[in-house]
Amino acid sequence: MKRLSKKIAEKSKLILAIAIVLLIPSAIGFLNTDINYDILSYLPDNLSTTQAEKILKEDFDCGSLAMLIVENMEDKDVSKLKEKLTHVEGVKEIIWMDEFLDLSVPKEMLPKEIKDLLYAKNSTMMVIKLEEGSAALKTLNAVEKIRDISGKQTFLSGMASIIKDTKDISDKETPLYVIVAVILTLIVLGFTMDSFVTPFIFLTSIGFAIIYNFGSNILFGEISYITKALSAVLQLGVTMDYSIFLLHRYDEEREKYDNHVEAMANAIANTVTAVFGSSLTTIAGFLALCVMDLALGMDMGLVMAKGVLLGVICTVTVLPSLILIFDKPIHKYKHKTILPTFNKTSQIVVKHYKKLVVLFLILFIPSIIGSSNAKVYYNLDESLPDDLQSIISTNKLKNDYKMNSTNIILVKDTLQPYKVEQMVKEIEELDGINSVVALEKVIGPRVVQDVIPDELLKAVKSGGYEQLMVNSEYRAATDECGEQIEALNKIVHKYDKNGLIGGEAPLTNDLIKIADKDFKMVNIVSILAIFIIIAVVFKSISLPIILVLAIESAIFINLGIPYYTGTVEPFIASIVIGTIQLGATVDYAILLTSRYKEELAVNSNKFEAMTVSIQSSARSIVTSALSFFSATIGVGLISKLEMISALCSLMSRGAIISMFIIIFMLPAILLVCHKFIIKTSKGFEVCESKV
Repeated sequence: MKRLSKKIAEKSKLILAIAIVLLIPSAIGFLNTDINYDILSYLPDNLSTTQAEKILKEDFDCGSLAMLIVENMEDKDVSKLKEKLTHVEGVKEIIWMDEFLDLSVPKEMLPKEIKDLLYAKNSTMMVIKLEEGSAALKTLNAVEKIRDISGKQTFLSGMASIIKDTKDISDKETPLYVIVAVILTLIVLGFTMDSFVTPFIFLTSIGFAIIYNFGSNILFGEISYITKALSAVLQLGVTMDYSIFLLHRYDEEREKYDNHVEAMANAIANTVTAVFGSSLTTIAGFLALCVMDLALGMDMGLVMAKGVLLGVICTVTVLPSLILIFDKPIHKYKHKTILPTFNKTSQIVVKHYKKLVVLFLILFIPSIIGSSNAKVYYNLDESLPDDLQSIISTNKLKNDYKMNSTNIILVKDTLQPYKVEQMVKEIEELDGINSVVALEKVIGPRVVQDVIPDELLKAVKSGGYEQLMVNSEYRAATDECGEQIEALNKIVHKYDKNGLIGGEAPLTNDLIKIADKDFKMVNIVSILAIFIIIAVVFKSISLPIILVLAIESAIFINLGIPYYTGTVEPFIASIVIGTIQLGATVDYAILLTSRYKEELAVNSNKFEAMTVSIQSSARSIVTSALSFFSATIGVGLISKLEMISALCSLMSRGAIISMFIIIFMLPAILLVCHKFIIKTSKGFEVCESKV
């Protein structure tokens, strides 16, 4: 490693030149990586709901549905508008009144169910079948075109409309996230580091790693908009430690050697093991997300784990080059930091360590209760501002047409018409069902379907399936909707054991079931992985338990706060925040514990050893935590996407909570458990007889 470190230090200008050149393919990769804005598309392919969506797309050319409400327009003008919209690329078919009756015939002649479906107050509604899925580029372009053609007196709702608005906000805000994170981090580093130049050097090095990470995402083909929005600020927050480690070590070596290249070579050699070791827990935390059944976890996990690894590589290659090139300005523009020496803090902790352990236990109970009972939401429209076109349209659809969710039932087309009619009658009797649109209901079960025009028949029957549309007054993700979907499945399977139900509500219902399982799996895997890493690093059985317990308590407090404040968080937050906070902040615990172990080797008094440990490590912990906080808090405050805002707010708050737990609570626990740690650990035996 020393030979490689020396090569890196000697070739600093060449390495920086290569790093700059690599930005070009990274930029090309970034521009060619697709972004997925549909969370429901990450559901497993083996679910009946996702199979239904596949059939609807492949056999019925219906990737998704949209509802267009037209207000204060005569039927003849609505028909003209429909004709224009039919020619929009991405639109497969538009269902409206003129599909069933000539415009010369009064709409009162329509079957009541059809009339109630298509008319309300001073408006009428078209059902638009879109060829591709809700998040497909073709669909999103179609949504924009439909809005342009339709004008101000129309309202387009549906998942595609919601995703279109999500995309527009995300694309607009994501650059702002990085700008705000950089500015706030510069401010924090400016006060906590002892040079005005250092923050710019750090952010430049991390900037290289972030761009490389974005560019290499092309290997996955696409990433989610959540991953895109969060990866830069997360990578900035969790990899800042490594830059601080290297610079501190370089400054130490610089005092020993007149030759700066030699000092940097030794700094790299002595830092690389610590940096890679420190990154292991963070990488393990992110990789734990890959066990989620919801593929969004693998998307986030792989991108962020890769980002941390690239951050480490840039820390031992690009950063040394930048430090050596800008060595004079770094050390010329020095200033005092605002961070205290933490002498009083260490004295308070050591003096009151038993009381702090009691306080820790007292906090632990309500935090578990809060985190276990905190409410989450699964509806994507709840994470968007109320003034967006899609949300206004969705609310109008709910209020005027009592349509909170639309389900598509698929049964074998060989099912006898009279049985389909019986099934429809049973469905209509369910609580919350507004209407059922089925061929047998419109023409009657006794009409021979051979006389029906092929074009109309193909819209209803295709690929061996017949489709029925069921409209419900229940919102997706509610308990009532979940019970209704279970009841629908029982009725459908009574008549066709292979029948399927698709639509946003059934997909969301599956999402709820999977999310609950994913939450448990991710926590178990992340805790186990980090437990093993700590056990190997410290050669201890007790220390992994103590360190993980300390961070988990910080996570419980963080996730428990929304319960006591009455805040409802997005479901994804409860799944990923635990493993992110654990992986990103367990380093604080490892740093403090490592220093305590070192001090015990030279100090026979455990209290004096802990006092020095706190004083020595607290500055690094505070700097790291504040960097993580600054990288995420700005995004939490400015984002209009609550999914992003909530995640970043939780992460920023989690960094501060972890910081306080590690500085105040963990030392107290280590002191109380000192004898137990000695008996169950290798390397703590030195002071056993003297303490």
